[in-house]
Amino acid sequence: MIARAPYLFLLLIIIPDIYFDLHYWRHKYQTEKRLLRWLPTILMVAYTIYLTYESNFIPEPPYIIYIYLFLLGLITIPKMVYMLCSIIGLGCSKLFHRKKSSHKSRNWGNLVGWVCVLFIWYILFYGSFIGFKKLEVNRQTYSSEAVPQAFDGYRIVQFSDAHVGSYTGSRQEILKQAIDRINALHPDMIVFTGDLQNTHPQEIYEHLDILASLKAKDGVYSVLGNHDYACYIDVNDAQKVANERETVSLQRQAGWNVLLNSHRIIERSNASNGAKGKSYLVVAGMENDGTGSRSPKKGNIKKALNGIKTSKDAFILMLEHDPSAWRRIVVPDGRSHLTLSGHTHRMQFALFDWSPLSVINKEAYGWFHEGEQSLLVTAGIGGLIPFRFGATGEIVEITLRKK
Repeated sequence: MIARAPYLFLLLIIIPDIYFDLHYWRHKYQTEKRLLRWLPTILMVAYTIYLTYESNFIPEPPYIIYIYLFLLGLITIPKMVYMLCSIIGLGCSKLFHRKKSSHKSRNWGNLVGWVCVLFIWYILFYGSFIGFKKLEVNRQTYSSEAVPQAFDGYRIVQFSDAHVGSYTGSRQEILKQAIDRINALHPDMIVFTGDLQNTHPQEIYEHLDILASLKAKDGVYSVLGNHDYACYIDVNDAQKVANERETVSLQRQAGWNVLLNSHRIIERSNASNGAKGKSYLVVAGMENDGTGSRSPKKGNIKKALNGIKTSKDAFILMLEHDPSAWRRIVVPDGRSHLTLSGHTHRMQFALFDWSPLSVINKEAYGWFHEGEQSLLVTAGIGGLIPFRFGATGEIVEITLRKK
């Protein structure tokens, strides 16, 4: 993770102390105390250099990167924000007090900086120790003429981005509570939209019994996310293939139906509606199809919907981890009615219900529509980094309604 942009992290760490040293420390402290002020930065620089030699995306054990990111939030980011406030304050002070030569005007930017620092610390501690443990049930209704009468009221529970490698030790209880809440909803179908692991399938073993406890009338269906393809560890191609197969095998051991560019059909009799014949719900799953260097492009919608044609008696539900594939692949194909995705985590951060991710990612979170096709993107339940602020983990309960 750090090795992808080490110079950016180093600049973020060093620049604030250069500013403080030039403007404050050298005038106020002797050499020994100035060096003491520099000590946290020197240690963070050494920590950063150490992590640049890590070949995997995150090191083993993962708490090495967790501690590093926590220290960035505790020390480095507050220093950078305080520096920026101080610089703006100095500029304003010179601009509005140029005619006052009798005394030096006060830099109110420093006071604003301290307020910002306290707010950053609040976000850090809340997101790390409280926010990550929270979970909500997000109840949604999907109404469409395409929903067969026999499936009116049909309930689907979606969860995504479990990243079970982050639920080690005492955190496993968080995952267990999430699975218990899903089962408590007694859905007709459960779907998982990718990223079960962080980096490798070995993370899944200690949670396998919990994952296998998921139960729904019409079964549990899943697709793979970008983290499920062994793209985040430094191993040869043969080992990557073996890891992918093991991840799929473990999900099947848990009783899940893994959809690898494939589909399953759920039938319902029309007799209860006073009609003849049957209605069908097609649950299809594409493999991950992303745009980044670590996001495999393996989605094949023609294969996933092979032999399926849209009709008034067939409702098509598509599962695809990366929501960017919806506009690129699913919408042009035109057959899927409702697509469920995850991947974005809603950045695991939002202020006043607004996430910065929405500026750069068109399908960041929530509902999106194109003609008769719809996409729902969930914030997921977990994350590679155990932190959430404002973007609470969620289970989504979707009720289908005949419009």
